[in-house]
Amino acid sequence: MTNRRDLIKLLAAAPLLSAIPREVMALGELSGGAKPVSKPILRKIPTSGEMIPSVGMGSYQTFNISNSSPQKENLLKVLQAFFEAGGQLIDSSPMYGRSESVIGELVSQIAPKPDFFAASKVWTYGKQAGIDAIGETERRMRVTAMDLMQVHNLRDWEIQLKTLYQMKDEGKLRYAGITTSFLGQYQEFEDVMRAEKLDFVQLNYNIKVREAEKRLLPLAQDKGIAVIVNMPYEKGRLFKFVKGKSLPEWSKEFDCESWGQFFLKFILSHPAVTCAIPATSKVRHMKDNMQAMHGRLPDQKMRQKMLTYFENI
Repeated sequence: MTNRRDLIKLLAAAPLLSAIPREVMALGELSGGAKPVSKPILRKIPTSGEMIPSVGMGSYQTFNISNSSPQKENLLKVLQAFFEAGGQLIDSSPMYGRSESVIGELVSQIAPKPDFFAASKVWTYGKQAGIDAIGETERRMRVTAMDLMQVHNLRDWEIQLKTLYQMKDEGKLRYAGITTSFLGQYQEFEDVMRAEKLDFVQLNYNIKVREAEKRLLPLAQDKGIAVIVNMPYEKGRLFKFVKGKSLPEWSKEFDCESWGQFFLKFILSHPAVTCAIPATSKVRHMKDNMQAMHGRLPDQKMRQKMLTYFENI
């Protein structure tokens, strides 16, 4: 049986896509170009060449519910919508309360069980504590091995990265990385990026908070590191700026149908970005998020137009 990950790889190599220039397949059709391709926008993980969908799913707060919560049924529908739309990468952390456990439980209820890209974080001090925590994450997410483990907010990164590298060498982990969502950590984050052989970095970046554009995103491109973007909606605050405002007519030029897609397409159009991970507990928002990885993306001129428009709202 072909699993979801194999299907993604087949799509990436399909003859239909072989005629499309590589930069378009990787980045999506840019605004002002020809009719957009119908396939979801896939991005390459530089250290392996594996292609993954450019929109994944975060789980901060949204999946941290009690075992008896009536929200479970709704979150199951959210996950189903994610997978039906071609989603693959799900990101979590032990810091997010019960999120890992809830994700593992609900994904196991979907038949056939999706072969998702399991990403989480190690968030502790000490070698053995880190090893034990990773084992717990695998148990909670109900996977035999994680696809990606990241050192959460650089906590004890010198020790934890050594463990992740060893797990990779032993075939127990596919990718290793680091995360931050704090501007105050950017200098140390950059230092680690320069010193270590990372597969992934995860950082905060959106149309309002663009500090990562200055050094971190260019460095990721230079070093061949995949980039996951967290807080793409700035914890929902971006929508407060556009409340009651209509999308500009020219947003149709990059196949944008909502403010959520406006914000996500701005992120995805940066060439360093591999995957954005918005979090939601609403099915309609999940469907809208996933639509952002279809159609055209804004080119550099359009990105500046979007930025100017947003700053003057």
